[in-house]
Amino acid sequence: MEKANGKDVSLQELRDRLAEFAEVRGWDQYHSPRNLLLALVGEVGELSEIFQWKGEVARGLPNWSSDDKEHLEEELSDVLLYLIRLADVCGLDLGQAALTKMVKNASKYPIGNKKSST
Repeated sequence: MEKANGKDVSLQELRDRLAEFAEVRGWDQYHSPRNLLLALVGEVGELSEIFQWKGEVARGLPNWSSDDKEHLEEELSDVLLYLIRLADVCGLDLGQAALTKMVKNASKYPIGNKKSST
C-alpha cells in the first residue's frame, strides 16, 4: 500500500483495501473472527513491548529516535488494521460504532465529572 501523502484515510477505505488484500492472497479462509482476534492480541503485545521498561513517556515522544517512532507507527498500524478487518468480518461498521460509543461516553461522563474514561 502506498503512502497517503497527507490525505485523510477513511476506515471504509482501509476496510475495502484490507478485504481486497486478503481476497487476492486467498486469506479469507483464515480470517475468521477468532483468528483475527488472536492476531490482534498478538499485535497489541508487540505494541506493549515498545513501551515496556520505559516508564512514563512524554507526549509527542520528544526523546525518541526516528527509528523508534517508525517502529511504533508500524505496530499501531498492525493493531488498527487487524481491528478494522475483525469488525468487517463480523459485519460491523466500526466508524459508526465508535461514534455511538463516544455519544454514550459523553452521557456517562458529563463535563465536570472526574471519573476515568472507558
